Amino acid sequence: MPEQPPYLRIADVLRRRIAEHEWTPGDRLPSRAQIAQDCGVGENVVRRAQELLISQGVLEGRAGSGTYVAEPRRRVRVVRSTAREQRGGSPFRADMKAAGKQGDWESRTEAKVPAPAKIAARLGIAEGDLCVRTVYEFLANGKPVQLSTSWEPYDLTAGTLVVLPEGGPLAGAGVVKRMTEIGITVSHAVEQPEPRQADAEEASLLGIQKGALVTRIRRTYYSDQGRPVETADIVIPAALCEIVYEIPISR
Repeated sequence: MPEQPPYLRIADVLRRRIAEHEWTPGDRLPSRAQIAQDCGVGENVVRRAQELLISQGVLEGRAGSGTYVAEPRRRVRVVRSTAREQRGGSPFRADMKAAGKQGDWESRTEAKVPAPAKIAARLGIAEGDLCVRTVYEFLANGKPVQLSTSWEPYDLTAGTLVVLPEGGPLAGAGVVKRMTEIGITVSHAVEQPEPRQADAEEASLLGIQKGALVTRIRRTYYSDQGRPVETADIVIPAALCEIVYEIPISR
């Protein structure tokens, strides 16, 4: 069996010392040099171990101050369900309210953006066809907890009151209601979740460590005619949120 990498071994040592209450939430850890000397490893090994534990929410790095044991965080439950969208109101705001937080979002929309190849394939259109792209930051008590980039074929909504997802009389109403307004029935959505590490931009926006675990969900809404009407990449950080799927049962 391959030997465990040194930084993982040191991460286990630090985690155990926290579990045994040698250090408690809010305590500042000794310097990397001190930990390296105590454990018989180099400072780079300690740095990698601490970065791993920061990404897992065990430690917290404070610029210019050091590394601290993180306060326990209650993760926000995020429920994935198209049925909830049809009930009215914002599912995200409902999730945040259940967690005792104020849910909101900020958005930026650009119309007539050429579709990249991968987005075009998901929407069943040609590469370069025009789309409406909307970038979202979802907030809990003013702090980002979820990101999303949404794409809709421009020819689907052009000239209608719902061409801008966050503008007009149905601003913020969601894909299902907006499409209903223009005579399109959304029958179902397909979601493909995959775990990966946060890139630098995502980490900066979400206030997490670069490389921290996130779940990217590739979601596509389909009309009852089978046409993709919207697709989105949703990024949810594991340290801040837990994902729950609600599955309606037909009777």
